[in-house]
Amino acid sequence: MTLQPLSRSVRPRSAATEAAVDWQVVAAPTSRPLGAVPTGVEQIAARTITVVVPAMNEERNIAWVLERIPGYVDEILLVDGHSTDDTVGVARRARPDVHVVRQRGCGKGAAMRTGFECASGDYVVVLDADGSMDPAEIDYYVAALDSGYDLVKGSRELPGSGSMDLTPLRRWGNHVLVTTVNLTWGSEFTDLCYGYLAFRRDRLADLALAGRGFEIETEITVNAIDAGLRIAEVPTVELLRHYGDSHLNAWRDGRRILRFLVRARLHPRSRPVTDRIDRRALTAAPWS
Repeated sequence: MTLQPLSRSVRPRSAATEAAVDWQVVAAPTSRPLGAVPTGVEQIAARTITVVVPAMNEERNIAWVLERIPGYVDEILLVDGHSTDDTVGVARRARPDVHVVRQRGCGKGAAMRTGFECASGDYVVVLDADGSMDPAEIDYYVAALDSGYDLVKGSRELPGSGSMDLTPLRRWGNHVLVTTVNLTWGSEFTDLCYGYLAFRRDRLADLALAGRGFEIETEITVNAIDAGLRIAEVPTVELLRHYGDSHLNAWRDGRRILRFLVRARLHPRSRPVTDRIDRRALTAAPWS
């Protein structure tokens, strides 16, 4: 079966979107049942959305991503990881309204935390810069947040989802890690190591993020469980990276995630944030 990107013909909360999205609750504490947060029409109309796009040397991919971000998004933050190519210039030409910020620290986790701290929207959506995530799927994440969830994760294992880029090694590693989390924390996730996600910005402090690398995606999930947040998964299709090589290394980053899970179980929520700041972040003027 050939997997196709989702259509951009539907808007969030429309009848078509509600029928298409088959999300599942994977962590909803009984003390805070779904519906406890008001989600009336007025509140939905008033909420704002920020899309955070971490990027490093993605000049050949970034325009495709930014040009396809839905028009109802209020703020686009490009977190530049000290790119040595024309990523920033291409981004500004593709979307003159994009806000560019310098990454603090090194690694994807540091980039994401920089974006989260700079975001101003009520909802924050994370989108990769390599073209492997379809911006049209932002509809699904926004619709789930509108329904009262605190964190929405993309899953490549739900009906209607899939991946064009998941190698047998990565699939096996993801299975091992998601099984570990489900057995240890009593959750029912179908996918773990995928960074397409969205959350309510007023829950950022509850997530208590400290990760520097790709383990931050797992850290968000585990800390959300510990904080008692309402979590849902929505189907997503992982596309092929358009150009270049992935920054992810299956063995290295898999070990980082395992080390994080051990620490999180033995010493929950106790790690200080210590960033390794790149010299360029200290000498270069910040982007506006």
